[in-house]
Amino acid sequence: MSLLERLKTEIAAGGPIGVDVYMARCLHDPKDGYYATRPALGADGDFITAPMVSQMFGELIGLWAVEAWRRMAAPARVLLVEMGPGDGTLMSDVLRAARLAPDFLDAAELWLIETSQPLAARQQERLAGAAPALRWIERLDQAPGDAPMLLIANELLDCLPARQFVRTAEGLAERVVGLGQDGALAFGLRPAPLGAAPAAEGAACGALIEVSTAQQALAAELGSRVVRQGGAALLIDYGSGEPGGGDTLQALARHTAVDPLAAPGEADLTVHADFPAVCGAAAAAGASVGLLTQGVFLGRLGIVERAAALARGRPDQAPRIERQLDRLIGDEAMGALFKAACIHHPGLAPPAFEDASWSP
Repeated sequence: MSLLERLKTEIAAGGPIGVDVYMARCLHDPKDGYYATRPALGADGDFITAPMVSQMFGELIGLWAVEAWRRMAAPARVLLVEMGPGDGTLMSDVLRAARLAPDFLDAAELWLIETSQPLAARQQERLAGAAPALRWIERLDQAPGDAPMLLIANELLDCLPARQFVRTAEGLAERVVGLGQDGALAFGLRPAPLGAAPAAEGAACGALIEVSTAQQALAAELGSRVVRQGGAALLIDYGSGEPGGGDTLQALARHTAVDPLAAPGEADLTVHADFPAVCGAAAAAGASVGLLTQGVFLGRLGIVERAAALARGRPDQAPRIERQLDRLIGDEAMGALFKAACIHHPGLAPPAFEDASWSP
């Protein structure tokens, strides 16, 4: 029985489910979830991430990690952690750039946090022979807590489930997935419990507000860890830097937006990162937080100069490098929609975020 048929059966028996529950099932159902069974990344897959656009992205993040470690007084042991490592491209580029600082690699203890077995297998293949040795775990709380941490997560927040609420004339309602009159999956509304969505208080009638307690919980855990252990967490994703409502739930298959209810488990399902809530949760845990657009972040790390150097070395590839650069930092591409949030120990000034302190 397909995931679609199982969901229909469960909803018919138990009633509609929240959008967050639906997302989690579509992405992580052990039998038919997208990431559990068929994640398809890259030009021949369903979507492309920044590390796949150009090696410059990962190389600059590798140099960011090296410089952050140096600003931490170069501890003899540091946890280099990636959450949601995709196909391993980002970590491969990070480690290649970090070879310029062998003392950093000597200190680094690498941990990859991955719940998808197919992706973990691709990472192991791509990173075979990487030094230092790699360790795979499934949850952040499985990583050691006895050393400073530098954590990287690119396009992870958008995969964390969110609930959706709608302000109606009768009060606050939660958007749910149920069954339509034709028996197909359909969106509907049910009364929301009191206090379910403080962010929706005062919203205009008809407004839809997304709330991801999963995004907030991760930010709070990262904030607590960097305060306790030292270090920084770099979260890069697409989303707004300002509070606001709106439906951002989307499904992608073969680089095309599709109906998120049409084929559960067969498409990537995401929501925008809620950066104000993420930053707020980390700050409430005692961490310092910086927030930049991806374009500004990469610009401060020297991506324009890096692109020029690559073009000088390969003049025949200059037009392609220019297109890659524009895609990563252009305001009409990834540069403005994508943000870089840095959650860090209050005593650390991470590269690029020296004057980028976030405040509500």
